[in-house]
Amino acid sequence: MTLQEYSQEMIAFVRAYAAWAPAIMFVLAFAESLAFVSMLIPAWGVLVAIGALVGPNGISFWPVWIAGSLGAALGDWLSYWIGRKIGPPVAHMWPLSRHPDLVPRGEAFMKKWGVLGIFIGKYFGPLRAAVPLAAGVFEMPYVRFLSAAFVSSFIWAAVLLSVGETLGTAAGKLMP
Repeated sequence: MTLQEYSQEMIAFVRAYAAWAPAIMFVLAFAESLAFVSMLIPAWGVLVAIGALVGPNGISFWPVWIAGSLGAALGDWLSYWIGRKIGPPVAHMWPLSRHPDLVPRGEAFMKKWGVLGIFIGKYFGPLRAAVPLAAGVFEMPYVRFLSAAFVSSFIWAAVLLSVGETLGTAAGKLMP
C-alpha cells in the first residue's frame, strides 16, 4: 500500500468512525513529532485532512485539538529524552545516518534560535522532530524545552486543524 493509499484509508476511517478522531489525531501527531518515526511516516497531510472533517462530519474541534496537541508534545518530549540519553552519537543511528545533515542543521538552528527554535521548527518537516532531538543532544534546559514544546504543540495542532477546517469549508462551498 502506498503512502497516498494509506492516507486515504485513514481519512475514510475517520469519516466513517468520527469517535476515533481524537485517538487517531493523537497517534499521528505523536508519530509526526517523534524523531526517526517522523521521517518514515509523514502524517501532516492526514492531520490537515482530519481538520477538514471537523464540523461537517460531527467531529468536535476541542477533543481532536487537545489529543493532537498532547500527541505532538509527547513526541517532542520523547525525542528530547532520546537526544539527552544518547547524545551526539544519535547522528550515526538509522535513519538519521541516511540524512547526515539533519542533526548539524538542528544544532545550528537551536544555537541560533534557542527556545524560539522549538516553535519555528514545528512548521518545517524534517526539523519538526530533529529540533527536539537536537535540544536534548545539546542539553537545552529541561523546563525551558518542555514549556516551549507544550505551547508550540498546542499552537501547531490548532493551525493544522484550522487550515484543514478552512479548506474543507471552502471545498464544500465550491462543490455543491
